[in-house]
Amino acid sequence: MNFLAHIYLSGDDEFVTIGNFIADGVRGKQYKKFSKEIQIGILLHRQIDTFTDAHPIVRQSTKRLHKNYSHYSGVIVDILYDHFLAKNWSNYSEVPLDIYVERFYESLQTNFELLPSRTQKMIPYMMADNWLLNYANLEGIQRVLNGMNRRTKNVSGMDKATVELKQYYSEFENEFTDFFEELRIYSNVKLAEIKTQFHQQKDSSWD
Repeated sequence: MNFLAHIYLSGDDEFVTIGNFIADGVRGKQYKKFSKEIQIGILLHRQIDTFTDAHPIVRQSTKRLHKNYSHYSGVIVDILYDHFLAKNWSNYSEVPLDIYVERFYESLQTNFELLPSRTQKMIPYMMADNWLLNYANLEGIQRVLNGMNRRTKNVSGMDKATVELKQYYSEFENEFTDFFEELRIYSNVKLAEIKTQFHQQKDSSWD
């Protein structure tokens, strides 16, 4: 899943959310240098990615793109799924998307020193173009795909993926909706499990 989904699936804890957001920039056991809540977010992110990559519905979405985009198909599907989350946001949250996103940006600014350097460098671009809010429209998705294509030195052709998005819009949206319902349940369970593990570790340290 992409940024918006990971943020949403973190729940209400500010630092769990930050951990989930920065997780791609944290390798191996480096997560242990962060606070407990951020560690929980990083571990949750990894569980979400594992579940997503192996899920048959997601594979169905990526298969539709594989001929034209090969191993970049999964990255594209992550972005497309964030589009459908943003577009249908009112189905998932009582807080309007613009307010939700603004609160998240404020949290990033407040806790800027906690972020890995890779994330710190990205934040100004994310906020300037308001990626998270603009996922909701096709123009915003096109800009994201253009940027991803530039990062691959124009090898991936990801900037053309809005063609398939428009062509198979209903299919992608239905797949997202079915998958995300399962992912929400899975994430809630995993978040509770990870928190329990951390509490047990803390309790055992007092034995």
